[in-house]
Amino acid sequence: MPSNSIAHRITTSFDTTFQRYYAVEAPDLRRLYENAKRDQWNASTDVDWTAEVDLERGIFADELVDGHGTPTLDRLDPREFQRLNVEFSCWRLSQLLHGEEGAMLACSQLVDMVPGNDAKFFQATQVVDEARHAEVLSRYLLEKCGGKIYPMTGNIKTLFDYILGNGKWFIKTVGLQLLAETFAVSLFRMLTETAKDPLLRGICKRILADESRHMGFSILSLPDEIRGLSACDLHELEDFTREALILVMTGQFPREAYETVGMSAADIEAVQKARKEIALGSEYALFRKLFRREMHQTVVSNMQKVGLLNERTSAFMREMGINTTLAAAA
Repeated sequence: MPSNSIAHRITTSFDTTFQRYYAVEAPDLRRLYENAKRDQWNASTDVDWTAEVDLERGIFADELVDGHGTPTLDRLDPREFQRLNVEFSCWRLSQLLHGEEGAMLACSQLVDMVPGNDAKFFQATQVVDEARHAEVLSRYLLEKCGGKIYPMTGNIKTLFDYILGNGKWFIKTVGLQLLAETFAVSLFRMLTETAKDPLLRGICKRILADESRHMGFSILSLPDEIRGLSACDLHELEDFTREALILVMTGQFPREAYETVGMSAADIEAVQKARKEIALGSEYALFRKLFRREMHQTVVSNMQKVGLLNERTSAFMREMGINTTLAAAA
């Protein structure tokens, strides 16, 4: 059994629905299942693993490195900064990898839990999708980036511990497909457009096509379920949505990457402070502004589509700086 640093147990209990009605009941979900079968790809044969990754050039766009352009990082010579770029990129990709592993586990539960075989069939394909994403990201890190996989952050662990431990399929679906996937789609799209490494750009493009289907499952499966929730269940779902948004959107500072390249605690604190100030200022990098706007707009729009955008959820989202009028403008 692996050590607790790379594995942990989650106690869970949920009901399994053994569905024995096999005619198509939800044509839209069945179509999503057909699309998933059509669009499968093989991480071993459809990715060019012979391609070299130039780590001296860096992996992510330099502007994505937290603190880029600040006096603290400007003091680094080009070689030191590119080393930081690689460690920062590995840290971010590691968190995406842990998220894909958690998604694989959650979807395996959803195969048991969701009502109707149209939903079950699709969730079975998503288990395969998420396994492939974990495979391709781990292989990229292990084979192309020196084998460096950073530990999972506390935020991601907390989120997936709750998703995996909860016994209600609609809470798992909101947490995974509606919220976590939205962040992943926005980030994979930005990496597809801006990453320095062509191999990573190609990998992200393939993952992105799968993730877009996964968000589609929540849009198709949740509206009727949320409409029929009791007041108690709806309140629980709203509370979970708030906590999940906080976990997804905050607390993701890659301190370990800066420590790896030997930066002092004072310099790391300066980067973290500058990161917060830059995020609030007009000098925030354009493509990161677009990333944040796209992510916010997609979250708001999808919550509206499934019936989860109401007075209560809108209030706490505005407190988090999310403009809930984006849905109306979209």
